[in-house]
Amino acid sequence: MGIISYGLRGNFKKFYDKLKTVSKENKISMPWLLSDFIKCFIKMKCGYSDYLNYKMYLRTKEQRKEYVSIIDEDKFYEIVSPSEFKTFFTIKPNFLNNFKDYINRDFYLPTDESKLEEFIKKHKEFMYKPVDGLGGHGIKKMKADEIEEVSKFYEKIKNENCFLEEYIVQHSEMNSLCPNSVNTIRIMTFANDGKSEILFAGLRVGNGINNVDNFHQGGMGVLVNVDNGKLIGNAFTKELLQHEKHPTTGVEFNGFQIPNWEYIVDMVLRAALVNPNIHVVGWDVAVTENGATFVEGNRRPGFDLVQVLYDKGRKDIMYHCLNKLSETTGKEYTV
Repeated sequence: MGIISYGLRGNFKKFYDKLKTVSKENKISMPWLLSDFIKCFIKMKCGYSDYLNYKMYLRTKEQRKEYVSIIDEDKFYEIVSPSEFKTFFTIKPNFLNNFKDYINRDFYLPTDESKLEEFIKKHKEFMYKPVDGLGGHGIKKMKADEIEEVSKFYEKIKNENCFLEEYIVQHSEMNSLCPNSVNTIRIMTFANDGKSEILFAGLRVGNGINNVDNFHQGGMGVLVNVDNGKLIGNAFTKELLQHEKHPTTGVEFNGFQIPNWEYIVDMVLRAALVNPNIHVVGWDVAVTENGATFVEGNRRPGFDLVQVLYDKGRKDIMYHCLNKLSETTGKEYTV
């Protein structure tokens, strides 16, 4: 992708409006902000969301160098998680089958209308999901009694290229944080030469309004201490609003203990070795009463949640992975 075509992506008007808010709140002139963004764009390939999410307008020159931009991500993931293997993860039914040893829930693909009736009778609540989707778009929780005509619902699932998935019942402790959504842990792993490690962990929590916890769908993110599974500090929204406690349940985030943490760590480290062609994965993990399960796996986990929660650039994660690959393959990998 050329730099000009990349620059034209996104909604400039929306970006400009948000920039006006930044100007007012930080007492920085709009001409300076626009000029600064152009500099960041040219020097760092920094996009609209990068500039706002990472508060580039407040960062020093040295601090800016440490941030992974969207363009950096594109180059990085083509090395560590090549697109030729993407359907192993991105096609949701493929993922459910490929990692069935770690997932114990029912799902339905629209191939037989009679089996749809069986699924609906069996599950009073379920998730409606795109077969191939990102960022939580198109995902919604449904109840069986909402369906008036099975045949029409069957056609809707087929036409929208979606499928149904049994609703995950999360651990009671996770439910106490926010009962409206399954609150998942995003864990980024790196696997190479038969070994795996955790690079990052952050909890995504629903806002109490939407039925999903995704950072891009109104949810919040909180940093997780990988050593013990406890939450660190406040929760952040994508708009960078901070919350010491959940706005609807009042549960304090800092110090909250994620249940079954040892089980979760063991699960992701083993699953990271399933496909040796994909070195970096962002796992979405739901905690259950008896352990944990995968919601999905992402072969291109974004760095936005990572860098927002750390409040600093994490290019070191990218370099760590590339250096390890270079050591074991004898090739020199750079971005």
